Amino acid sequence: MPGERPAQTDPARPIPGPVTKPARRRRSSGIGVPIARSRFLMIAVAVFVGLGLAWWAATGLGLVKPIFLPSPGSVATQIAKLATDGTLWLDLKASMYRISIGFLIASALSIPIGVLIGSFRSWEAAIEPLVDFIRYMPVVAFVPLSILWAGTGDSQKFLIIFIGTFFQQVLMIMDNVKRVPADFIGLGRTLGLPDRKILTRIVVPSALPGIWDTLRISLGWAWTWLVLAELVAATSGLGYRITVSQRYFQTNTIIGYILLLGLLGLITDQVMKALEKVLFKQEGRSQ
Repeated sequence: MPGERPAQTDPARPIPGPVTKPARRRRSSGIGVPIARSRFLMIAVAVFVGLGLAWWAATGLGLVKPIFLPSPGSVATQIAKLATDGTLWLDLKASMYRISIGFLIASALSIPIGVLIGSFRSWEAAIEPLVDFIRYMPVVAFVPLSILWAGTGDSQKFLIIFIGTFFQQVLMIMDNVKRVPADFIGLGRTLGLPDRKILTRIVVPSALPGIWDTLRISLGWAWTWLVLAELVAATSGLGYRITVSQRYFQTNTIIGYILLLGLLGLITDQVMKALEKVLFKQEGRSQ
């Protein structure tokens, strides 16, 4: 109509497209986030170096008396002296022999027993409660009895290492066996395999990586129980030398041998890890 304004139309508005969120930066650290091996080693070495520098500073600045904490140089000199006169090697040989035999005896018995009670409920009912009961008994309390039972020779050291590792190994190996998928066992039954073959061809091979890891962990405990046995009743060994050094306030020898024990434990642990990668590399690929 004349005099009327044409209807105003809104200008065309662009249709909004999909909103894109800014990409989050990938976190270099966090729960479950892997890091490069080089970075892992760098962090680990930095921690050791930092502790060493703190030790050197505390002793060098006189913050701690040498009788309580000797300097790194004093410890290194004393260990070098003991290595030169052969004392260190005799102690090391005695301790390595004792832990090898004691740990092998405990492992050789714990593996079949752990597999047995992990596979058959009747055997679990007969053995597991007793093992669980004994493992809570303090190993230290058995030291006087072990001297009465086995004397002060190497047999007593074997016994203490056995008591300290065997019962824990049995229960951990039992748990490793129980973690074998039930589908694997069901497949064996479907194929008509008897229990003996299911055990040897399915259960044990499937549980072996976990059993190996159990042995690696318990080997660290064995070092602790070895030193305990040698501290109380021994005439040689790393623990014995620590006791003798305590009588004469030779804290540099005590600190040196403690560090040596830590180094030996770390080396054996890394060797077990390396062997695990070689022996069970197929399992590692499948994960």
